[in-house]
Amino acid sequence: MMIRLILVVVVTAALMVPSLLGASSDARTLSFYHTHTGKDLVVTYYEDGGYLSEGMGQITAFLADWRNGKQKDIDPELMDILWEIQLAGRHVDTYEVISAYRSPETNGLLRSRSNGVAKMSQHIPGKAIDVRLRGLDTKTLRDIALGLERGGVGFYAKSDFVHVDTGRVRRW
Repeated sequence: MMIRLILVVVVTAALMVPSLLGASSDARTLSFYHTHTGKDLVVTYYEDGGYLSEGMGQITAFLADWRNGKQKDIDPELMDILWEIQLAGRHVDTYEVISAYRSPETNGLLRSRSNGVAKMSQHIPGKAIDVRLRGLDTKTLRDIALGLERGGVGFYAKSDFVHVDTGRVRRW
């Protein structure tokens, strides 16, 4: 817990304070906590003008289908949306992940239990994530995501999370 707090402070400082040498960094680091596995991840996924294969690999493993362990490469643009939400909201903290990649089997299972799960869910190709951002109201998170106009945004007030994806711009 203390290490996570220290990492969040370091990431926040890196985003908010310019370098002493005047050089700018384009590094993008995100912090995650998975609500189903209890695992944490702080990862730099972009630096020096490109996506880092090691960082994206860590994200893919972390966001695997928690029900069966299956993995799918996560769309880097999805991480950019999360990054941009933090910038636009001027709020850097840990994303609490409710759902990310879903295998077709898991998606089918969820569809059989609820009419709110899309047959061709953006979760299946690794292009969607359901999250909260610690310290930020989910309505505010939704509004920031909508303002980006970067993909789909769903708001689940009863369950207190926001869905974001890299599909076409839409809302629900």
